[in-house]
Amino acid sequence: MSKILFVSSEAHPLIKTGGLGDVSGSLPAALKRLHHTVRLVLPAYQEAVAKAGKLKTIATLRVADRLEPVRILEGLMPGTRVKLWLVDAPGCFDRPGNPYLGEDGRDWPDNAQRFATFCRAVVELAMDRAGLRWRPDVVHCNDWQTGLVPALLAREQQRPGTVFTIHNLAYQGLFPWNSFAALGLPAELWHMHAMEFHNQFSFIKGGLVFADWITTVSPTYAREICGPDLGYGLDGLLRHRSDRLTGILNGADYDIWNPRTDKLIAHTYSPATLHHKRANKAALQAQFNLPVDSDSPLLGLVGRMVEQKGIDLVLGALPVLVKQGVQVAVLGTGDLAYENELCALANRHPEAIGYHIGYDEARAHLVEAGADMFLMPSRFEPCGLNQIYSLHYGTPPIVRRTGGLADTVVDATPETLADGSATGFVFDDATPEALVTAVERALTLYRQPKVWKRLMTAAMDQDFSWQASARRYLEIYTRARNHARTV
Repeated sequence: MSKILFVSSEAHPLIKTGGLGDVSGSLPAALKRLHHTVRLVLPAYQEAVAKAGKLKTIATLRVADRLEPVRILEGLMPGTRVKLWLVDAPGCFDRPGNPYLGEDGRDWPDNAQRFATFCRAVVELAMDRAGLRWRPDVVHCNDWQTGLVPALLAREQQRPGTVFTIHNLAYQGLFPWNSFAALGLPAELWHMHAMEFHNQFSFIKGGLVFADWITTVSPTYAREICGPDLGYGLDGLLRHRSDRLTGILNGADYDIWNPRTDKLIAHTYSPATLHHKRANKAALQAQFNLPVDSDSPLLGLVGRMVEQKGIDLVLGALPVLVKQGVQVAVLGTGDLAYENELCALANRHPEAIGYHIGYDEARAHLVEAGADMFLMPSRFEPCGLNQIYSLHYGTPPIVRRTGGLADTVVDATPETLADGSATGFVFDDATPEALVTAVERALTLYRQPKVWKRLMTAAMDQDFSWQASARRYLEIYTRARNHARTV
């Protein structure tokens, strides 16, 4: 049995801005179900404290860059038996807004200090200097906000093993030299072979350089980030450490995302009761102010309105698709220019395009259940979860062949349709024309009810639950722990 300290800047349902929140809310619970001891540690944001339920102070720490003491609050992750630790540094985290941005939508100017404080507190917990008499075998860090932890632990004697997971290499936690200087960190970390990156301080390099093992969230993305297109200047370092880099697909939490039991949709259903999907389609059309019409093909999209997600491809394809009688329901928020363009299209085609600005969990579930197909034409996608949810809801996804999308969706070709392995539609070129062609292929099969039903049931038969992924992480934890003992 392993003792695991799982470190993240967000975890659903306490606080979530994207897929990291889903993973951090689900993987620790999956590890716990495999009979391992897990502590999940997060910053004590206002929202997280409010949603965490009963909390108690279990330790008070002195952290190098803070004048006031830092408290460790303990509770349980809602709906699980996973112990939750919140790092309570009010000057850093007791403020409105999301974990990284203020209410004005801009990065908090003190993000370097905020997450350095968090990382320093985590190191004290990991080295059992908080008086809790609990020492992990491995510390699992996630994304740039936790990158300083492996760097600081590498300086410790008899330390735990460290694992660092890249959820999206595009976000690196880059700060100027004066931020590094103000943090009072060891001078040797400002080096090209440590955390200096083109004269900036790179939090993510702390994980990439110093962790005993690096993982990312799909096998294909692990290969992609070792090349210049998606390596963002770190591909050389990742190639150098490729013997310690493993891609492990994210899992889906089928306790939450399950059409058989989902309380957020209009009508539950299974492969044996697919006709109940029509009730969800009607509810989705009504909620997005679209004509309620069971015959009109309905495409769903849930995601950030940013270039990474291929929103520009969707915007370019929509004028063509609406002429073919397609309806589209879009849920998301992001770049204002994309939001405005989508709103303008929706105003011109109210009978075909429905758009809700923002994120709403209930609406997201209804899109998955009510759409006939799901659009996910990402320019890059480390793993992606919505295509996995779509498969489970019998909503064949239409995706680009990249990252985790390539690893989870089997393109509907004559061969895969014949052998029953097809689960969706995959295209290659990042162009609106290629997306339109993929949608047209889907529409052709949609108009063949028996073929479409086989495709839906094959998609619903896929198993991307967390159990298999959690077992893979346990293998990595053993490797990381063994490596830590030899250095």
